Amino acid sequence: MQALSGVDGAFLHLETPQTPMHVGSLHLFERPPGARGDFATAVRRLMKQRLHLAPVLTRRLATMPLQFANPVWVEDGSADLDWHVQRITLPAPGTQAELEDTVARLHGERLDRTRPLWRIWVIEGLACGEIGYYVQVHHALLDGKAGVLLAQTLFDPSPEPPPRPRGRARRAEDPGTLALAAAALARDAGLYVRLARQLPQALQLIGTLFGSPRRPRGAGSGGHLRENLGFGPKTALNVAIGPERGFAAASVPLDTLKALAAAHEAKLNDIVLALCSGMLRRWLAAHGGVPKKPLLATMPISLRASGDTEFTTKATLSLVNLHTDIANPIKRLHAIRDAAGAVKSATQRARGVIPTDFPSLGAPWLLQGLAALYGASGIAGAMPPLANLVISNVPGPREPLYLAGARMTNYWPLSIVEHGLGLNVTVMSYAGAMDFGFTTARAAVGDARELSAALLQALDELVAAGRPRPGPRRARKTAA
Repeated sequence: MQALSGVDGAFLHLETPQTPMHVGSLHLFERPPGARGDFATAVRRLMKQRLHLAPVLTRRLATMPLQFANPVWVEDGSADLDWHVQRITLPAPGTQAELEDTVARLHGERLDRTRPLWRIWVIEGLACGEIGYYVQVHHALLDGKAGVLLAQTLFDPSPEPPPRPRGRARRAEDPGTLALAAAALARDAGLYVRLARQLPQALQLIGTLFGSPRRPRGAGSGGHLRENLGFGPKTALNVAIGPERGFAAASVPLDTLKALAAAHEAKLNDIVLALCSGMLRRWLAAHGGVPKKPLLATMPISLRASGDTEFTTKATLSLVNLHTDIANPIKRLHAIRDAAGAVKSATQRARGVIPTDFPSLGAPWLLQGLAALYGASGIAGAMPPLANLVISNVPGPREPLYLAGARMTNYWPLSIVEHGLGLNVTVMSYAGAMDFGFTTARAAVGDARELSAALLQALDELVAAGRPRPGPRRARKTAA
């Protein structure tokens, strides 16, 4: 029996039919020439052999009596792999667009809570000859960095799988009602004591960060922490949503982005934010116009200590100003660099007191009620947004990964959209590329591929703007 953290439990309680709370990833695999055998069958066989290495995939939920607190995880010991690993064949001609639309449809379907909260779809019929592979995992199980750890367990570093420890997944008996209730009460009592001890330090830190209008030293020149706070402008992205999803993918050479970062004394994440800002300017120009007020992005920042491999969510959300009101791409990048640096610096100072766990007594009732009310009331479409979209950047594997001898060529992430936040851009670095996944609510974005095209145009603009311009031509003198 393992308790869910307060953050992990929130992902369960905030889930509604319109807002599933799972994350995912879409991969393409290239099989070696002459490869034989059924890929989906090979995946099921490998998953059966490796479930004991990833117990997170055999956990299922045990609900508290009357749902008065968070449920707990219990070890199921097995998984119905015929259900968890499915096969889909795309209709001819099997284009990239058809792949993206199929994954968008699957991403809008909720996971079955009576089973371990994950599924895999092997997608065949692509015209390029590669095999699609869509993984769906509930956010209550893991965050982005834990997802990368899981990928390194399930995939291989070479075409020939290295030896792995043998074993069998454990199975635990369901705890009784009294054991569940006693565990919840004891856990929450300890959390209340810990939060009370941290309160003075947290209040002191808040006063330090926001007592001066200038942002903390060391976060870069010319930026202010306060410029990241406030409400964003109302845009077409910030509406109440339904369950229909859109998805598009784009890949950019990592070396190109690193060169831009070096040229502008910026971080790689600053370049990602600048590209998203340029993308939004293009998309908004075609959908209601670019607001005079800059858009704000909410950006997850990891709170994991080095070497932490726990499968849970250890991150906090921050706000960053995307400066979409600045037309010049270089000036916009520099402004974003300073704003993001201020946020990162403040988060690093506060990481010791930012909670990733909190008491859950009454949380299921409260959060489920708020989620239902928020969706039904239309508040998301009426009030100014705290943020206009989500942007997340997750460092992924540097070397290629393999599965059943097939090489993974792409690693496009999918994530969560919410009422009032109809766009989530999640980015994963993988094997020399930066893979962008655009998860959208169709109520907010009719065609997600407009976003992927706009991002590539924003990249071209930023690269071109950084090139030195030729000086004026001088008249060539002729001999007398």
